[in-house]
Amino acid sequence: MSPVAALRLPLNDDLGAFVALLQRLGVPHRVSEESGEQVLWVPDETLAQRVRELYAQYPAGIAGSDRLPAAPAGSTGHAVLARLLALPVTALVLLATFAVALASWFGDNLQLISWLTFTDFRVEGDYAYFLPLADSLAAGQWWRPFSPMLVHFGVLHLAMNSLWFWELGRRIEGRQGSLMLLALTLLFSLVSNLVQFVFGGPAIFGGLSGVLYGLLGHCWLFQRLAPNGHFRLPPGVVGMMLIWLVVCLSGLIGALGFGEIANAAHVGGLLIGCVTGVLGGLLARRRR
Repeated sequence: MSPVAALRLPLNDDLGAFVALLQRLGVPHRVSEESGEQVLWVPDETLAQRVRELYAQYPAGIAGSDRLPAAPAGSTGHAVLARLLALPVTALVLLATFAVALASWFGDNLQLISWLTFTDFRVEGDYAYFLPLADSLAAGQWWRPFSPMLVHFGVLHLAMNSLWFWELGRRIEGRQGSLMLLALTLLFSLVSNLVQFVFGGPAIFGGLSGVLYGLLGHCWLFQRLAPNGHFRLPPGVVGMMLIWLVVCLSGLIGALGFGEIANAAHVGGLLIGCVTGVLGGLLARRRR
């Protein structure tokens, strides 16, 4: 199923309020900029027609109803699938994360984990011996700088990271498109993993947390420079995440016996996310 262009509008038209309305209604969509226009995409023509009708009535995003005009019978059964198809990168990253978690049984399968860690390792007795990253890359294992983001060490670890990736990833994919989310995810993974390796040394670390802090920084500063409905986070979210970062940096989590935290990955992800957020926000503001 190919996405359908529901609306094509000039770049100076502010779609922020209408996009926020679509988010409240749970309408799968994304917005891109093409040939001097902003284009609002939806999964199918039926939904596109209903979005056009809604925009004709409420271009400012003020809805007099809490739902779209009635859909044809039987279409609601495809709502979840349509939403996932509209957010392919968000869905694929989460699917890959779930698959790795189950296949490795949340990190217990060290043989599988050794193929996904930043540096390869082998276990002999009670010790893990790490191989140089350069040797792995020379052997064609180019995925290692990125793949640790798929590794999780517990159900809670996976659940929290997955929920935050869905919350932040879908915002970026909806506003800037699938290719941009893919590029940012890979960039944030690369930088956060590299920073963790530089400051923490060879170790078994993983998770989406570094990527999440990158996405958070990106949305936060992009929204400050070029306000839009997609990146408007609920009040207190940024503050809560920054407080959690400080708590982790304090060493309290490890002292309480909850395991070591890859703090360098979190900080590295946040910093590179702030950089992309500033660049993206400045570019968006200049286009406006």
